[in-house]
Amino acid sequence: MASYEEVKDVPNQPSTYLVDVRNKTELAETGVLPASINIPLPDLEKAFNLPDKDFEKTYGRAKPPIDAVLIFSCKAGGRAARAANLAKTLGFVNAKAYAGSWTEWEQKQAQ
Repeated sequence: MASYEEVKDVPNQPSTYLVDVRNKTELAETGVLPASINIPLPDLEKAFNLPDKDFEKTYGRAKPPIDAVLIFSCKAGGRAARAANLAKTLGFVNAKAYAGSWTEWEQKQAQ
């Protein structure tokens, strides 16, 4: 599991990928996590199977290498956990969920 502190430090870790798996309407309602890329959960497997240049064109960032640290976030942690498990089945060995996800992020940012 990824912690709030780890997620907060993602902008300083260029090799870490923060993937928000919420859909675009949720992002419009709440906002986005800094340095995150949005790949809705239903699109995740297809996205990680894209050729490198297509991934970068679609998501604005180089496709993560198989050993990249991948942190998944959603609204409350459920979809993030499913996304991390899916990424692991695709061979990404350093995939983990941010259990608190947007709910914890928003709460801690307000403090």
